[in-house]
Amino acid sequence: MASGSGAWLLAIESATERASVALLRGGEPVSLRPAEPPASESLLPAILALLAEHGLAFAGLDGIAVSIGPGSFTGLRVGVATAKGLAFGSALRVAAVPTLAALAAKGAERAPAPEVVAVLDARRGELYAAAQRGDDPLAPPLWGPAVIAVETLAERIAAGPGPVLVVGEGADAVAAAAGAPHAGRVRCLPPPEGAPDAAWLGRLGARLLAAGAGLSAADLAPVYVRRAEAEVRRLGSRFEPA
Repeated sequence: MASGSGAWLLAIESATERASVALLRGGEPVSLRPAEPPASESLLPAILALLAEHGLAFAGLDGIAVSIGPGSFTGLRVGVATAKGLAFGSALRVAAVPTLAALAAKGAERAPAPEVVAVLDARRGELYAAAQRGDDPLAPPLWGPAVIAVETLAERIAAGPGPVLVVGEGADAVAAAAGAPHAGRVRCLPPPEGAPDAAWLGRLGARLLAAGAGLSAADLAPVYVRRAEAEVRRLGSRFEPA
């Protein structure tokens, strides 16, 4: 993807029920549009409406960024399949952006902290979680992504030395579980402010593409972390290999 001011990037975020699409130019958001649930029905129409709003066709895009997870199995499949279809048809490179990294980047701008723990609801009293550096969410995670119980995550955060921001679904539950002794050190940013969105995803995607880290459509795949129940029964393990 070209890094100049004329480079157009389409960003697709569908890891949660708050799916959205965005257009960026020169790495900065121009427009953000929600995709109402279910994403399987609304994602492509939202993309077409967004492009039409700016007089663009798919051929006018310079790249695509897509959320690769973890998150909703169905949402991730829809988002990745949509990005694959668009990339196959146009030979565009795709930025595969970790969902939790984009969420951490958004949180760090709103409430700066040296460590940002991004969380999403994984059901069953558990969270998808990863700890990112507050100053560079694209750096390798400090730990994760992993599936972890709220109480276990709170204990892990409480045992750390420095200020921590917890952002995303379940952030308030984690902060509450950490307890009053850590209230001044552990901050939380729950939805709606602390929710993934395509604009932040696109910002990280633009950085990846500018650095030459784009993928072909054939190489694009979601990262679920937790396996679907059918795979658990077949393989005997709940989690994907680290």
